[in-house]
Amino acid sequence: MKRRTHYILIILALALSGCLALPVKPQQSVKDPVKMVLIPETEYQMGAKSRDHDEQPVHTVRLKPFLMDIHEVTIAQYKKFLDETDFPEPDFWHPELDKDNEPIVGVTWYEAAAYAAWTGKRLPTEAEWECAARGKTKDYIYPWGNTPDIQKGNYSSFGIMPVMSFPPDETGLYDMAGNIWEWCADWYDKRYYSLSPGKNPKGPPMGVHKVLRGGAWYCTEQQVRTANRYYSLPDARSFHVGFRCVRTVNN
Repeated sequence: MKRRTHYILIILALALSGCLALPVKPQQSVKDPVKMVLIPETEYQMGAKSRDHDEQPVHTVRLKPFLMDIHEVTIAQYKKFLDETDFPEPDFWHPELDKDNEPIVGVTWYEAAAYAAWTGKRLPTEAEWECAARGKTKDYIYPWGNTPDIQKGNYSSFGIMPVMSFPPDETGLYDMAGNIWEWCADWYDKRYYSLSPGKNPKGPPMGVHKVLRGGAWYCTEQQVRTANRYYSLPDARSFHVGFRCVRTVNN
C-alpha cells in the first residue's frame, strides 16, 4: 500500500500542476526498456481546418525535443508494474487469454500516469502526441500520409491487434492510428486551441475530462486522423483505451 500511495501522491501533485512533466536524464535507466524514437525540436501547425470545432483554430506550436515509445504499453509491460506495486488489475484483464504483446486496456488515466512515473517516463502532452503522429513533414492527415489506408493502421476492423502488427510510420512509430485510444497528459477543453500558447502547450490548468488520441479499432477514417481529438473522464475504464509513454530530453 505504501508504494501505491507514493505513486498516487506523485500523480496528484503533477496533475494539480497542470501537466505530468517528469524530466528524465537520457542516461537514466527505465523499467520498461522499450525502444523509443526521438522527436526533435519542432514547429508545426496543430489542428485542422473545416473539421471538428475543437480542432480549430489551426495554430503554430513549437515543442522541445522528446522521446516516444514506438508502441503502446503492452500487457507484458504492465504485468511487471503490477508485480512491483499493489495497483489493482485493470478491467478486462485476462492474461491467460490475452497475448503479452497486445496493448494494455482498461486502465484509468491515473493508473496510466502512475505506470509512466514508475518507469521514469510520463504521458505525452496532446501537442506532443499530434506532432509525433504527423510524420517528418508534420502535415500528414494520417501518420503514413494523406490517404486513408486500412493496410497501414488498425481501424474499421474486428478487434485489437498485437502492437507492431502494421508497418511503422516514417518516424518509426507504430499504431498511431487505430488499435486503441491513448491517454494524454492534458485536460480537455474544446476551446483550448484559441488560447493555447505557442511554445510547449500543456493544456488547460484544470478540467473534467482528459484528452484521448489515436482512435480505436472500431473507428472510421475520420476518427483516426492525426488532428482528431477525443476525451474521457480520468477515472473511466474502457476496453479500447490504453496509452504509451514519452521522456523529456534534457539539454
